[in-house]
Amino acid sequence: MGDQKTIMLVDDSRVSRLMLKAIIENIFPEWHIVEAEDAAEALKLSLYENEKIDLITLDMNMPGVDGLTVAPRLKENCANATIALLTANFQEQVQSKAAQQGLIFIPKPITEDKIIDFVNTYQ
Repeated sequence: MGDQKTIMLVDDSRVSRLMLKAIIENIFPEWHIVEAEDAAEALKLSLYENEKIDLITLDMNMPGVDGLTVAPRLKENCANATIALLTANFQEQVQSKAAQQGLIFIPKPITEDKIIDFVNTYQ
């Protein structure tokens, strides 16, 4: 199937990352998956992997810096990446901030369909 892509999964929940990883590996076993458990680690990885990162799934609520706050810096570091904000927070304000930043809004709970949709649309 297609080219090898790199996707970064940013979520403080190990269970969420494992679930996302399983869904992606199931469809794209050849993809390179990097994981970060918070904004600081995501920024470090984004500098290191930068132009290689194609897609990012970004949890909204994480200890320290939240997803919406770190997204612009990730965008700066990974200019080619499409970023999806994963959140159970459906507030209009969150959705419009995500839209202003050019983020794809994916409401939690995470389902295979939502992730496959995102990956197939933006890869």
